[in-house]
Amino acid sequence: MVYEDRVEAGKLLARELKEYRGRDAIVLGVPRGGVVVAYEVARELGIPLDVVVSRKLPAPGNPELAIGAVAADGTRVVDPMATRYPGVSEEYLERAAREQVQEIERRLKAYRGDRPPLNVAGKTAIVVDDGIATGSTVLASLRSLRQQQPAALVLAVPVAPPASVARLQPEADRIIVLEMPEPFFAVGQWYQRFDQVSDEEVVALLERAHQQTPMAAG
Repeated sequence: MVYEDRVEAGKLLARELKEYRGRDAIVLGVPRGGVVVAYEVARELGIPLDVVVSRKLPAPGNPELAIGAVAADGTRVVDPMATRYPGVSEEYLERAAREQVQEIERRLKAYRGDRPPLNVAGKTAIVVDDGIATGSTVLASLRSLRQQQPAALVLAVPVAPPASVARLQPEADRIIVLEMPEPFFAVGQWYQRFDQVSDEEVVALLERAHQQTPMAAG
């Protein structure tokens, strides 16, 4: 199906996650668009909302070409073919990862303000995005979150290609995908409205969610 917008996708996704309503769980939205979907999930389930941020590792001289991804704690995922690109070395990857982690930290500060991150240890962590293409950044996020020892790690998205879902399957305890179309070209093609989401919108949604279901960080 084609979703009207991210709000509709979030409400439909929440139906598939209803067993987590009121449970010891946290929804982690992937900024920016994924936070709109995640907000609806968290609101419907009555559980707290936070963000999880990973960034692509760009190829040398070609910032649009991703050769991997890195999470906030430095967890890296690197394309096995990355070293075939000119200029890619372990030194380059370390430098690129440091630069992206700095940007992640800046974004997290902007999104959360003075609120500390929510502690997922011992809880069900539900990672929500508006869709998945290759899955590299989500993969980095899942591996990073796994190290924080959640009771269970769930990935929930409205749409993703079968190949990406298969790649991510070993990394999560459960994956919920409403639609797995083939062929798959871009996440946006499965939405009637797929407008850019601003940082300000992300901040507003996180603040609203915090007021609705406040939860102290662990």
